Amino acid sequence: MKTTLNLNDQVLRQAKRRAARDGITLTRFVEDALRARLAGPRGRKPPFRLELETVTGTAPPTVDIADRDALYNVIDRA
Repeated sequence: MKTTLNLNDQVLRQAKRRAARDGITLTRFVEDALRARLAGPRGRKPPFRLELETVTGTAPPTVDIADRDALYNVIDRA
C-alpha cells in the first residue's frame, strides 16, 4: 500500500543513513520500526522498586555520655 508521510527532515536523514548502513530499503526500515513500536515492550523488566521493611523496637536508654560510669553500665547491660 502506498501512503504519504510528513517526516521531520533530520529524522528522515537519520532513517535513510541507517537503512543504507543496514543494506535495506527505507520502506523496509520504516516497516520494521513500525512493527517494533506496535509490538510494544518486549522483555522489559518492571522498574526496580525498593521495599523497606519496618521494624519496631524499643528506644535506646538515655545516658549522659559525659558520665563514664553511667555509660559503662549501659554498655555492660547489652
